[in-house]
Formats: sequence, structure tokens, C-alpha cells
Amino acid sequence: MNNFDDIRPYNPDELQDVYTRLLNAEGFKVVLATIFPNVPMDDIEKKMRACKTNLEFQKDFCAPFLQGLVKKLSTGIEMDSSAIDITKRHTFVSNHRDIILDSAFLSLCLLLNGCDTTVEIGIGDNLLIYPWIRDLVRLNKSFIVQRGLSLRETLLSSKHMSEYMHYAINEKHENLWIAQREGRSKDSSDITQPSILKMMAMGGNGSMKERLIDMHICPLCISYEYDPCDYLKAKEFQLKRDDPNYKKQPQDDLINMQTGLMGYKGHIHFQCTPCIDEYVQSLPDDMQKSDFFDNVAAHINKEIHRSYRIYSVNRIAYDLLEGNVSYDGYTDADKKAFDTYVSRQVSKVDLMDKDDAFLRDCILKMYANPLRNFQKAIGRF
Repeated sequence: MNNFDDIRPYNPDELQDVYTRLLNAEGFKVVLATIFPNVPMDDIEKKMRACKTNLEFQKDFCAPFLQGLVKKLSTGIEMDSSAIDITKRHTFVSNHRDIILDSAFLSLCLLLNGCDTTVEIGIGDNLLIYPWIRDLVRLNKSFIVQRGLSLRETLLSSKHMSEYMHYAINEKHENLWIAQREGRSKDSSDITQPSILKMMAMGGNGSMKERLIDMHICPLCISYEYDPCDYLKAKEFQLKRDDPNYKKQPQDDLINMQTGLMGYKGHIHFQCTPCIDEYVQSLPDDMQKSDFFDNVAAHINKEIHRSYRIYSVNRIAYDLLEGNVSYDGYTDADKKAFDTYVSRQVSKVDLMDKDDAFLRDCILKMYANPLRNFQKAIGRF
């Protein structure tokens, strides 16, 4: 286990020291004051220190907070886990909408569905801009994905992480969560990067197929009715259009995290699709490596795309882009409400040379693309 000290979640015997660091961090105190207003710090500290494991911390602190978010900022959340055996361990590979909440809501849903544990979470170190954030995510069962490395360093880091993931699922008996691609899909067209699968097959033992089967991958589809960060993603599209060399700053990620966390999400649905072990086993043993990973990635894409929960906003956005008003699955009142919503989101973008038409088109594509991909996956295109 010491081999993974640089990336693994904290162990139970480390938690009291972690609590001390967090409770002395001014940034974390601000977060606590927001989450638990009017609760004395002594009471919070007592409750924290009573949590002897990471899972206890998630159940006692994270789950109540997340349930409060669901009640306040959504119309409900559910997960359909009927396609998998929830008593077994899986690596959930999902589309990625929200920096914090995708994996956090998955952990909540697993607990609500009767699973005896949550997930260990793959999180990029580019998001860990303060020491207290690094402490908090590792307390919350996250393992660190190292970014911004040279090619050689990336290969070594990928193998190291893969070995940890195999260890976590087979020796620690933990579920895992990792996004299907590096970073969020800004236009909501969710495509799995074969490199993610190649990384997972670097650790473990046996053939390429055996190593991937060892991860027990479950494609997971996450559907939010509304994305609170849609206008921030549209803003980034314009910034990149206007300046090809534009790069986000760490503060931008913090704004996205805060906006996603505290913004309205509408309805939220998590759909587990069947574990891909049998599919991977069915692939020819002599398949070329690149073809093997491309085929597995395409299979995951199809499983996710055919599992979207399609909302009226997806249908309206699709029709508006196509220059059509079908009223298929929505009313005129729904259309007017969505028009108003998009205009309000565009108005939040703070750019000097703001291109309203471009920004509106970007937001419409974000809501239309899940329907486009769904239709392709079920053979309607």
C-alpha cells in the first residue's frame, strides 16, 4: 500500500491529522460556514472527529449535504442500478458534466440503493489548487490523477494509477469512478477516450483483455435536466474561438465548481448499464491493440448514449437548431420557458466582445447533443 501514498485516498489512521489540518484552514472554514450556517465550530469538529473511516465521513457529512442540495436545487434524483449486481465491485466509467457532483451524487445514489460502500474517485490534480482541497478530496475517497506531465512521466504516472486502481478494486474491494475522458465534455457530446481504457489495462496481470475485465467496467450515464455551468462553458467556447491560445486559469475551475455545486439542476438521473466483461471477452484474441480499445470505447459510448434521460429541454434545443417546432414531448409554454432560460444564461456571460448569437448557439448544442447521440445509438438516424 505504501507504493501508492502519493495518489491514494487517506487511510483511517490518518484521518485525525487530516481533520486538524482542515479545521485550521481558512478556506475550509468558509466552506463549513456556508454548508452549516449557525452551527458552532466546536460541534462540527466533534462530529468530524467521531468519524473513524472515510465512509463514515461521507455518510455523516457528505450525504446529508448532498440530500439538502437535491431538495433545494433539483426536482429529484434517482439511479437505476438494475443492470448490475450492486453487491459486487465495479469501475463506473461515466460521461462528465459537473466537476464535483457527478461522482458525489453517484456515491449518494449507491448508498440510497442499498450498496454497502461508495466509490473511490479519480480527480485531476489541476483542480487541487489549495492544500486543504487536496486534503478534503483524499478524505472523500479520491485518488489523484496527475496532469501536465511530459510524455515519459505520463506513461509512468498512468501505469502507477492503473496499478492502484487494480489494487483498490481487487484488494480493498472498493468501487471506482472515472470520467470517460479527461475533463468535462463542454458540448455534452460524450465520447470515451481510448486512452482511458489503455491506462486501465496497464496494471493488473494477464492479457490485455484479462486486465480490462479485471476492472469490471460499468458504463454509467448521467443526465441533468439543466447544467448550471452551461453559460460558463459557452463563455469558454467564445474565448477559445477568439484566442486559439486561450487557457483556463485555476480560478476558473473554482468558479465552475461553485456554480455547479450551488446552481439549479432540475431532474437528475443516473443509469447503470450492464458490466462490459462479457463484451470484452467476446472480442477476438488476435485483435490489434488499437482496434481493441477503439471497439471497447465505441461500446461504452453506445451504452451511455442509449441511456440518456431525454428531457423537454433537449427536444426544444434540438428543434430550435434544426429550425423546426415539432412540439414532440413539449408544449408552447415549455418552449417559451426554455427560450427565457437560455436568454438569461447568455446574459450572465461577462465578456467585452460578447457574441450573443454564438453563445446562444453553444448552449443550444449542449442541450441538443444528448438527443442527437441518443437517436444515433438507438438507430433513428
